[in-house]
Amino acid sequence: MIVGIGVDLCDSRRIESSMEKFETRFLNRVFTPDEQAHALAAARPRLSFAKRFAAKEAVAKAMGTGVRGFFFTDIEVVSGPLGKPHVLMHGAAADVLRGVVPEGRAAHIHLSLSDEDPYATAYAVIEAL
Repeated sequence: MIVGIGVDLCDSRRIESSMEKFETRFLNRVFTPDEQAHALAAARPRLSFAKRFAAKEAVAKAMGTGVRGFFFTDIEVVSGPLGKPHVLMHGAAADVLRGVVPEGRAAHIHLSLSDEDPYATAYAVIEAL
């Protein structure tokens, strides 16, 4: 059963501007340490950060709440061994997710990321299993 669908488009130049203006304050507010390490090791860090930002927004939209009542870092985007993105939910975002999934079912978030410089996009589907 599909619980929600979310999509987001992000201009990586906006992310880069925030990184330059607010430095680590911005990064620490939006991205977990593992997300930061992953993006900074990428060939094009600003696009990697933009994809993860778009993913967080897409997941929040799929939950039907937007980013409210929890922190950006409560939604964490990690890559599997072959690069497939996965979502880990923490803190209040995990609580919100539990609230949108029917009783007795478990949530599974499907996530797809893409970029075409300077844009990054994410598509999220929340499934109740």
